[in-house]
Amino acid sequence: MNLHEMKPATGARKSRKRIGRGIGSGFGKTSGKGHKGQNARSGGGVRLGFEGGQTPLFQRLPKRGFTNINRKEYAIVNLDSLNLFDEGTEITPELLIESGVVSKAKSGIKILGNGTLEKKMTVKAHKFSASAKEAIEKAGGQTEVI
Repeated sequence: MNLHEMKPATGARKSRKRIGRGIGSGFGKTSGKGHKGQNARSGGGVRLGFEGGQTPLFQRLPKRGFTNINRKEYAIVNLDSLNLFDEGTEITPELLIESGVVSKAKSGIKILGNGTLEKKMTVKAHKFSASAKEAIEKAGGQTEVI
């Protein structure tokens, strides 16, 4: 078999529907849109969720909850990702961003206690979970809330 002899699998390539190209095509005259009506017009059709004038489902359902505009979202760092730093390092948000542990500081950095910490280090962050604080101090390190 040569490159110029290769063909796609049968049924893999489908020719496009050529509408409005005469009676013989099967899609001539009204181009598959039927006779008149909203869907026959240019730009016709109804919006997403429209139910013919009946109150749409999304409007019939009750509203729930609210969005807090003052919500703070923290960049999360787990303990096991702090192991890549050397013993005795002072870990700051700037160092975490620089080393690529977090991409953006967001509203601050929060250290969570997932994993284990094998090295002694000083960690400076905006928030600590209770388990993370305990694990850092157990490893001989210190925590500092900025």
